[in-house]
Amino acid sequence: MTADSTADNTASSSADAPKARFGDYLELTKPRLSMLSVITTLVGYGAARPGWHPTEFWALVAGTCACAGGVAALNQWMESDTDAVMPRTADRPIPSGKVATGSAFVIGVGLCSGGLGVLFTYMHGSAAFFALLTIVSYLAIYTPSKRWSRWSTEIGAVAGAFPPLIGWAAATGGVTALGWILFAILFLWQIPHFMAIAWTYRHDYGAVNFPMLPVRDSEGGKVARWSFINSIALAVVCLLPQPLGLASGYYTIVTALLAIWFLASAAAFLRPAGRDRNARKLFLTTIGWLPLQLGTLVADRFLFA
Repeated sequence: MTADSTADNTASSSADAPKARFGDYLELTKPRLSMLSVITTLVGYGAARPGWHPTEFWALVAGTCACAGGVAALNQWMESDTDAVMPRTADRPIPSGKVATGSAFVIGVGLCSGGLGVLFTYMHGSAAFFALLTIVSYLAIYTPSKRWSRWSTEIGAVAGAFPPLIGWAAATGGVTALGWILFAILFLWQIPHFMAIAWTYRHDYGAVNFPMLPVRDSEGGKVARWSFINSIALAVVCLLPQPLGLASGYYTIVTALLAIWFLASAAAFLRPAGRDRNARKLFLTTIGWLPLQLGTLVADRFLFA
C-alpha cells in the first residue's frame, strides 16, 4: 500500500466519523443530573435564609453548574469502556464516537477548575471546599468503586449529598444542624432511588461485572428490603426539623403525607410479584417526592420558621 493510499484511507475514515455538535458536548455534562446538583445546592442556600445578594447567588449558580458538568464529563471519560458495553449508555457521546476522549477530559477539567475558581472567588471558602469534596469523592472514590464494591451505591450517595452543604456554607460560612439534615435527606433518598434504577437495568450492570447489590441479588428481595429500610430512615430524618425548632407544624403535616406516599411505593417493591413494574413506580415516586419535600422545607423556612 502506498503512502498516498494510506493518507486517502485516513482522510476517508475521518470524514466518516460523526462530528460533534453542541448538543453532544451538552450531553457530556449530563444536564439533568447536573441540574439536580444545582437545585439541591440552592435548596441548602435558600433554607439558610441568607437574604437576596444577586452577585453571590449567581456566582453560586454558575460555579455549581460548572463543577457538576465537569464531574459528569470526567465520569463519562473514566467509564467510556463500560458505557460502550451497556445498551442504555452505548449512545453516550464518547462510546458513540461523537466526542473524543481527549476533548471530554479537557472539557471536564476546564469546567471543574472554572467552577471552583468562581466559588473560591465569590463564596465563603467552606462552600468551595464542599464543592471540591464533591468532585474528589465522586471521581476518585465512587466512580472506581463501581467496579469492585458492593457498596458503590452508598459511596455515591455520600458524594451526591454534598451539594446542599455547598449552598448552606455559601450562605452562612459553615454548616449547622439543618444543613446536615439536608445532607442526610439527600443521602437516604438516593438509596431507594438508585436501587430502583439498578434493579431495572441489572442485566446491563451485570454485563460489565459491576458487583452492586441488584446484580448479586437475583431475586430482588434484598434490594427491596434495603430500599424500604432506607425509606423508613428517610421519613424519620425528614420529620426532625420541627422537634429541633427548625420548622413549623405545617411542615410536619405535609412531610408526614409525603412519607406515606414514599413508603407505600417502597413497600410495593417488596412484593415479588410485579417487582419490575414496582421498581419503575418507586423510581417515579422518588423523582416526584424530592422537589415536593425540599420545596416544603424551604417554603416553611421563609413563611413560618
